[in-house]
Amino acid sequence: MDGAHPLFKSKQTGERRQNLPERIYRQLKQRLFDFELLPGDRFTESEVAELVNASRTPVREALNRLQREGFVEVSFRSGWQVKPFDFQQYEQLYDVRIVLELEAIKRLCAMHPAADLEPLKRIWLITPHARLSHGASVCALDERFHEQLVEATGNQELARIHHDITERLRLVRRIDFTQRARITATYEQHGEILRSIIERQADRAQQLMKAHIEESKAEVRKITLHMIFQAREHLNTGQPLSSG
Repeated sequence: MDGAHPLFKSKQTGERRQNLPERIYRQLKQRLFDFELLPGDRFTESEVAELVNASRTPVREALNRLQREGFVEVSFRSGWQVKPFDFQQYEQLYDVRIVLELEAIKRLCAMHPAADLEPLKRIWLITPHARLSHGASVCALDERFHEQLVEATGNQELARIHHDITERLRLVRRIDFTQRARITATYEQHGEILRSIIERQADRAQQLMKAHIEESKAEVRKITLHMIFQAREHLNTGQPLSSG
């Protein structure tokens, strides 16, 4: 390849107490989620090895793991590439999310005694002036809202499958949370869903949740490369883009 991708010239992360392939895997995955590596970007194992001060063997292990999860792909002639967005796959993942989360709501509304949802109430049932506006922070809270609802059912396998889906959707969801209107809508919709679950209104809670996820699903088709560049620019500033 001609020249090195600029990403791989600096920015070492701190060492963690974990095996080398795991550390490399987590580091690269975070760079994907932070849009430092964009869909279509190409790089070599040698570039990654130089970045993390490791041999190509653990680098290859980490990249193979990311490949199995659908984040990157490899070509014997041109090296590795961040996988371009597959909109059909994202829509299918959203469909699976709907099935899992509607089942979770059904179980939560039928549980006796009721599940402990106090941590979620402290985050989402708050006054508008107390809400966060930092897109990345709200995105992380949004992920945990949905995961905690599923975890509260007590079904560990349901929670594990849901977590895997959540990770695969993280890229597009982070782009969604660069829009100010989406942040406001998330607080409002999560509050309504949570109140309905607490009041054991299963049908209403399921309808609200389905509409909430379908709204996010619809936003995926609107994603452009320009939006991804904007998301990278605004990710760490805390200043969401204006809606429209």
